[in-house]
Amino acid sequence: MTDSRPDPDALLDELKREELDARRGRLKIFFGACAGVGKTYAMLAAARAKRQEGVTVLAGVVETHGRKETQAQLADLELLPPRRIAYKGHELSEFDLDAALERRPQLILMDEFAHSNAPGSRHPKRWQDVEELLAAGIDVYTTLNVQHLESLNDVVGQITGIVVRETLPDHVFDRADEVALVDLPPDELLGRLAAGKVYLPQQAERAVKNFFRKGNLLALRELALRRTADRVDAQMRAYRADQSINPVWHARERLLVCVGASAGIDKLIRSAKRLAANLDADWIAVYVETPRQQKLSEEQRARVLKGLRLAQELGAETTVLGGNELAPTLLAYARSRNVSKLVVGKSVRGRWSRLWRPTLVNELSRRSGDIDLYVVAHDLEAEDAGAAKTGASLLFEEQDSPRSRAGYIAAAVACLLTTLLAGLLIPHVALANDIMIYLLVVVLVSVRYGRGPGMLASLLSVAAFDFFFVPPQMSFAVTDTQYLMTFVVMLLVAAIISQLTARLRFAANISTYRERRTRALYDLGRELAGALTAAQIVDTAVGRLEPLFSAKVSLFLPNSGDELRLAGEDRGHADIGVAQWVYDHQQPAGLGTNTLPANAALYVPLRAPMRNRGVIALLPEVTDQAFLPEQQRLLETCAAQIALALERVHYVEVAQDAIVAMESERLRNSVLSVVSHDLRTPLTTMAGLSERLCSPNVDEGQRAEIAAAIQDEALRMNKLVTNLLDMARLQSGVKLNKEWQMLDEVVGSALRAAERGLRGRELRLELDPALPVLEYDAVLLERVLVNLLENAGKYTPPGSHITLAARREGAEVVVSVSDDGPGLPPNMEQRAFDKFSRGAAESSTPGVGLGLAICRSIVEIHGGRISARNRSPHGAEFRFSLPAGQAPALPEELPEPRA
Repeated sequence: MTDSRPDPDALLDELKREELDARRGRLKIFFGACAGVGKTYAMLAAARAKRQEGVTVLAGVVETHGRKETQAQLADLELLPPRRIAYKGHELSEFDLDAALERRPQLILMDEFAHSNAPGSRHPKRWQDVEELLAAGIDVYTTLNVQHLESLNDVVGQITGIVVRETLPDHVFDRADEVALVDLPPDELLGRLAAGKVYLPQQAERAVKNFFRKGNLLALRELALRRTADRVDAQMRAYRADQSINPVWHARERLLVCVGASAGIDKLIRSAKRLAANLDADWIAVYVETPRQQKLSEEQRARVLKGLRLAQELGAETTVLGGNELAPTLLAYARSRNVSKLVVGKSVRGRWSRLWRPTLVNELSRRSGDIDLYVVAHDLEAEDAGAAKTGASLLFEEQDSPRSRAGYIAAAVACLLTTLLAGLLIPHVALANDIMIYLLVVVLVSVRYGRGPGMLASLLSVAAFDFFFVPPQMSFAVTDTQYLMTFVVMLLVAAIISQLTARLRFAANISTYRERRTRALYDLGRELAGALTAAQIVDTAVGRLEPLFSAKVSLFLPNSGDELRLAGEDRGHADIGVAQWVYDHQQPAGLGTNTLPANAALYVPLRAPMRNRGVIALLPEVTDQAFLPEQQRLLETCAAQIALALERVHYVEVAQDAIVAMESERLRNSVLSVVSHDLRTPLTTMAGLSERLCSPNVDEGQRAEIAAAIQDEALRMNKLVTNLLDMARLQSGVKLNKEWQMLDEVVGSALRAAERGLRGRELRLELDPALPVLEYDAVLLERVLVNLLENAGKYTPPGSHITLAARREGAEVVVSVSDDGPGLPPNMEQRAFDKFSRGAAESSTPGVGLGLAICRSIVEIHGGRISARNRSPHGAEFRFSLPAGQAPALPEELPEPRA
């Protein structure tokens, strides 16, 4: 039985997509083959119908081109005033994006979807303005001609002979919620053109002779119809997938296009995009950097980067690979990604060049196996000297640098020294051994300096061996023909060795670079894992990313109101306004992006699983190599690690705050529970005693006893309130009033204050007569002694012995209060000093458990320590220490009082 239930993951993805779409505005494109078919008119008519339904409509940009019918449709619609931008002495009018976002209409009209904004605008393209409007929840109506689609740009150029510069990525068109095709037959369009309904008469005459020829209009109309049909087909397939009409689906095809440095790379990429769209396939654009490709000129490298960016804009996944050979590296990657079709361009190299080195097409045809190969015929320029050297000329080519020149000089010197050494050894060894010495030198030169110096060393070695050691010596003439074979073999072996060593050297360089990048990611992750605060994360990120990307790095972190603030040192290159936009929209901006590309820095959002955690800004020292796809993925990985670290620290802080809140709630409940009980008990007792005191049947003797009982309860309440106030005072911070004085004075006052709590117990004093003068706050230290004495009296039965002792131990004075009562409960030695912590008899012993906590706070602010322990065989001892210090010297004679 076949399980026809829908995939739960697909349902979850659909729910998430629907949730995002619900918050996003809807985009409707009025699509046509060319200008004049009535797109703007149809857009205005649809907007007027929406306004009659009660929708708020705002005309952002509407180009009427002087057409009366279109202007009539616009007459009663509100038009947004344009933004004025000064550019090269002229004032240009552009769409005011900020004003539109502030107005927030339900529907806004944006004509000419592919329009390029004036320099100084937030976005270089109007479709990017539309994206921001949609993200803000505003619906957009817009217009577009088929020639403005990026994937069809070259096709339209071939048909009409006119290259359209303003283009729109296909994925923007595909993401539209609705596309309305505005179609008009060519004859009717030409009639409108002749009647002056499209252009002015002079412009119309030129248009008919150039762009608006009937053949062109037929071809453009077919392209528009086909593109619309492709979109409808894609919607049909999406509907079938959403409704699970056909639960069995075949594996999705994947297409790979090889990007090179030729001039026709744009056409190759657009062809691959169209093929991927027709096959409904994912596609990947790959550039393979081999030792040959390292010799490309700056112009060719720029062409490669431009091609990769174009592929990325058209929706491709881009990557850069490193390898010794182009075809094997390409096919290995294709098989690892399960690619089914491979797209390459046709080469124009000559016949002899192909005999020397097979073309990429031939190599792929021979090795591709089950991968389909598509060859795109386009105008590739002949490979120039910087990219297509063949035969021996390629082997000698090196970049013009001090290191390469030093390599050639070193090769010549090495051959000279080897010749001198071989001359010294010739009487003792055979010529074959001299050949081995020359080959060893060729290997060493190739390993150290590369292919070019290695080949030079091989040629010089053969020439020197022939000139100095092969008869007749000191001549290049050869009498024995067998030496010719020796020369050929020696030259070939030397060439092969130099080629292999150069390849190994290149592979080692690539491995070193990747190992360095992996090590950088590991070090960054390790340090971020150990960071405990956001400041440490910022310092780690800046310290690691600046040398990794050769750029100045700044981080922006949000506050509680989601407003970014610069974290760490001000590097002086980052714009907080751009960073805030990147944070709000969660899209990169600045250098190398489609948003504010004129900005000198690149801004990347720090996206974490839960939310955006900030923005990182990079100002690269060298921009040419800063935005290779491999570098971009490295930056994205680093940004993800930083975002995860920031999110981890954030939730650690949240957890700590939650723990503090829970502890505060627990303490609050304890305070309410204990205080309410201990306050209610004496109040109830006092209320009963006062009621009895008012009775006429109470004699004078009973009245005295009742008054004494009321006084005891009042003192008990006063003591409770005093402890609460003391603890609040200590927690809020207290300024000590320290004075140098003897301990005996505060002991006497403490005994008098604790007299009532010590009734029925025998008190012993053991004060060392040699106690030094101490510096302390007498009021607070008296509170410590009173609380310790009352605690001993509270938890010991009548008749117990309580000892108050004080003695000097080294640089401290130790004061102890001990008893012979039941002692402390198990594991209570440390918890006894916690707030609201009480002994086992708390059900029958009054108190809130603050006395010992107050003692600990007072002793610690005096620089001392306090502890508790059980005595043997029974009883408890509380002891605290105070620093003895050095008392100031007293004056020998007191000054006489003034008269």
